[in-house]
Amino acid sequence: MKPNIRKINEIKKFCKLSGRKFFLSNNIKLALKLNLDGVYLPSFNKSIKINIYSKKTNFLVLGSAHNLKEIKIKEKQNVDAIFLSSLFKKKKTYLGLKRFKNLKSKTLLKIIALGGINKNNIKELRLLNVYGFAAISFFNNTKKKAP
Repeated sequence: MKPNIRKINEIKKFCKLSGRKFFLSNNIKLALKLNLDGVYLPSFNKSIKINIYSKKTNFLVLGSAHNLKEIKIKEKQNVDAIFLSSLFKKKKTYLGLKRFKNLKSKTLLKIIALGGINKNNIKELRLLNVYGFAAISFFNNTKKKAP
């Protein structure tokens, strides 16, 4: 499927006006061409060819990983930071604190925790010394309960 350049530029303009960063998923060539803030490389992207593109200043390459093999691939892709998941959400890629910490210790890359982070477990992130965290449920629980 061909990317909709007009739509991408609309989103880029919105992000710039609202002070947000805009990362395009899985297309470094287009992200560089359109002068975006960066690119996101999913865990299934195992191509090392992304290193052939010369990055501009302040262009970030983010990746995701669920195990040591995927972390090593992201290192070869020269990403700036890795979303490592799933920390708390018990699904197929569930790591838990102990495995998460073990995987984090195997790389020098910045690690962003992901997966099931909420107000009840956010304090446990201090034990991990992560670069950052990403969470939907943490920010999405603002709905008020009906009386």
